[in-house]
Amino acid sequence: MPKEELIGGALWDQYSRKVAERMDNPKNRGELTEEDAQRLGGKLVVADHGAESCGDAVRLFWVVDPAGVILAARFKSFGCGTAIASSDMMSDLCVGRTVDQAAKITNIDVEAALRDTKDVPAVPPQKMHCSVMAYDVIKKAVARYKGVDLSALETEVIVCECGRVSLGTIVDAIRLNDLKTVEDITHYTKAGAFCKSCIAPGGHEKREHYLVDILRDTRAAMEKERAPQGPQGFAALTPVARIKELERVLDEHVRPMLASDGGGLELVDVREKDGAFEVFIRYRGACMGCPSAGHGTLMGIETALREALDPKIVVIPS
Repeated sequence: MPKEELIGGALWDQYSRKVAERMDNPKNRGELTEEDAQRLGGKLVVADHGAESCGDAVRLFWVVDPAGVILAARFKSFGCGTAIASSDMMSDLCVGRTVDQAAKITNIDVEAALRDTKDVPAVPPQKMHCSVMAYDVIKKAVARYKGVDLSALETEVIVCECGRVSLGTIVDAIRLNDLKTVEDITHYTKAGAFCKSCIAPGGHEKREHYLVDILRDTRAAMEKERAPQGPQGFAALTPVARIKELERVLDEHVRPMLASDGGGLELVDVREKDGAFEVFIRYRGACMGCPSAGHGTLMGIETALREALDPKIVVIPS
């Protein structure tokens, strides 16, 4: 039976092509042995992590050389296809990095690497917790390698103990996905999906941080960043806030105009150079190869961004 029939066509469309490919053909599934470690000239590290709430489990294998570089990574997973895809991508991200560098890989990094396009999530919101599990097993592997307790590696406050979701992960999810409700946070991170005591005061356990407060404070900071004030407004924004502002202006003033003629554009990057802001775009649809794309249309885009955000913006098609 086709997969579309098994899980429903609409839901299937919410998974990226990369996720689908790694569900069916994970290239890193398997195990590494002491013999593999000896052959590669490194140390074998094995770590396990299980999520009691959903029954998924993953075992991570590393071979680490004497300099602390991960030479090979494999995994075994008991869980859904998304857990397999996330573990497979997580293994890819580990190879070639030092153990300390791998420790900085987050579930946001795993999910982002599984996206087909930068702005479209790789999985439905309710499956984001699978990439959190990949993040957690890396932490356990690092602790095993260093011979320390996992708590010694916790550099961030854990807000949701049930899902092991950190404060940094929640804030990043709100910012990167423009989340507006506690329900959105739960869909993207699984924080608050289980015992619910981290959602708001009054639960069965008292918490230092609650989702309602994190959401309020993060949204307030985002709104402040989005409202440039004074002559250095755009320049004073963080890189993430600059991209958000550029996307807002493009959505409001540029993309509708291009769409009317069957075209479109993608924001690729923004870089600060010699006091100016280079905004790199990529044309889509009818705009690709259009004679005016390199002159009239380009000038229109640049003018819209300059008037709304900063006169020193230069638009560069790529």
